[in-house]
Amino acid sequence: MTTPLSVRALPGLLCLAFLALGACGQKETPPPDAATITALRPADPRLAEIYAASCLACHTMADSGAPLTGVVEQWQPRLNKGMPVLLKNVVEGVNGMPAGGQCFACTPEDYTALILFMSQPPR
Repeated sequence: MTTPLSVRALPGLLCLAFLALGACGQKETPPPDAATITALRPADPRLAEIYAASCLACHTMADSGAPLTGVVEQWQPRLNKGMPVLLKNVVEGVNGMPAGGQCFACTPEDYTALILFMSQPPR
């Protein structure tokens, strides 16, 4: 006697249903609001000064097209390209971002620290 396809597929379908329901319980952290984004600063005073002078104007303004500080979803596609690509884009400029991000005294380490700060959720 053969088992109908729907009965044979039942265990697999139940497994998929449980996996889908399990994902329902996981909530993404909502992006920070505009006031929070504007108030964020690196903990290091030197980096905070650089951020205020070179990054804040674009990375806190939704209309700028720059990924917003603390909004992980906007940074993830860029981070997926790898830090070498991000550093190259900062140094050379990309899209509307000027070369060096308007920080002409920044080192690659400064850029890396600022990218990591801006791409993380607020603490």
